[in-house]
Amino acid sequence: MSVPQEMSFRESVDMMFNRAVALMDLPPGLEEKIRVCNATYTVRFGVRLRGQIQTFTGYRSVHSEHMEPVKGGIRFSLGVNQDEVEALAALMTYKCSLVEAPFGGSKGGLCIDPRLYDEHELELITRRFAYELIKRDLINPSQNVPAPDMGTGEREMAWIADQYARMNTTDINARACVTGKPLNAGGIAGRVEATGRGVQYALREFFRDEQGMQKAGLTGGLKGKRVVVQGLGNVGYHATKFLMEEDGCIITGIIEHDGALVDASGLDVDAVQKWIAKHGGISGYPDANIIEDGAMVLEEDCDILIPAALEGVINVSNADRIKAPLIIEAANGPVTAGGDEILRNKGTVIIPDMYANAGGVTVSYFEWVKNLSHIRFGRMQRRQEESRHQLVVDELERLSADSGVGWQLSPNFKERYLRGADELELVRSGLDDTMRIAYQSMREVWHGRDDVHDLRTAAYLVSIEKVAASYRAKGL
Repeated sequence: MSVPQEMSFRESVDMMFNRAVALMDLPPGLEEKIRVCNATYTVRFGVRLRGQIQTFTGYRSVHSEHMEPVKGGIRFSLGVNQDEVEALAALMTYKCSLVEAPFGGSKGGLCIDPRLYDEHELELITRRFAYELIKRDLINPSQNVPAPDMGTGEREMAWIADQYARMNTTDINARACVTGKPLNAGGIAGRVEATGRGVQYALREFFRDEQGMQKAGLTGGLKGKRVVVQGLGNVGYHATKFLMEEDGCIITGIIEHDGALVDASGLDVDAVQKWIAKHGGISGYPDANIIEDGAMVLEEDCDILIPAALEGVINVSNADRIKAPLIIEAANGPVTAGGDEILRNKGTVIIPDMYANAGGVTVSYFEWVKNLSHIRFGRMQRRQEESRHQLVVDELERLSADSGVGWQLSPNFKERYLRGADELELVRSGLDDTMRIAYQSMREVWHGRDDVHDLRTAAYLVSIEKVAASYRAKGL
């Protein structure tokens, strides 16, 4: 049997797209329109730092404008290049379409190692990059709305939002120009945890799919399932924390840039995260076995493998040694096209990135809507909801007293039932609903068509059909 050839990230995305459209009946012109990237802007700008001018290179790519605004993160990394940004923008198009967020796909990046600069220097660099994009409408509430990505977070988004407001002083919707902001700068409760929470909800929905479970050779629920995670950043930390604390999973391996931790009885995710925050890595962590070659732990025996950091960590060189029957792609593109082929032939089930890590863009959508409506979720209805619940409780207690039965509602139930939903609960509810419906649309294709053998192809088919329908509605 021939060994699959390794491809670049962009080639992998294109190949997976081509594999899906080969099963569709799209006119060639429409197929090409969906596939190609509409535009990529490259900017080179100077910032005076440490007594001299330093020049930086950044990108903003717009893949599809079948819906506007377009949406996609901005990453700060030395690995940023045009091909990567365009591939990620394409994934954003398909991801937004799959989870029915009304956006086209975009992506941005700045070729920089943020660890080399202090906070003030990073602010100067971020604001100048934002200025270059804003003046070309590549950051705009109605045209292009960035979000955090690798190397960026709430802080950078707040700087960008403030820069936009300074340049557009009369735009009442200025805060909606970017998502992933801090709560006190127009952000939304639950955005930081959103991608990790989405991974948890995706796994819960998969474990409700009996046919999918059979294909992965898994039984039972999430409780007791052994999990290995690669990357304990924001996504990996929240996903494993929730799976451990709320679903009873056992985190048996954590892979980081300087090695890996292994403990068959389970690792304390919070303790490991605090150690990494203090020491910069897992080196010296006292309460687990340390494996110097962290990549080897990807091949450990476990039930669920969560690559949550880098692209291409599972590829033709190691895919045949992966033992996990279920992989959920919490990062963008962690399995290459060549690795994907090997794993599919082995029968490994992969929950694809365009679905698995869509929690971030889903909650970004909620934040964008909140900014445009200028009111936090729950403000209008929470107390009214509590009042209606109080009527029910009072009536039940009256009936109990009148009948002489003498039963009482448990205090815990009463407290939980009476409390109206706040913004965080509403966000989590909306995210859970989104992840369930998106999985069900993939499941229908995966189990219902004889020519579809994996969830990734099913996800592309569902997504591309929705994009095609949008273009047809525009008259293309």
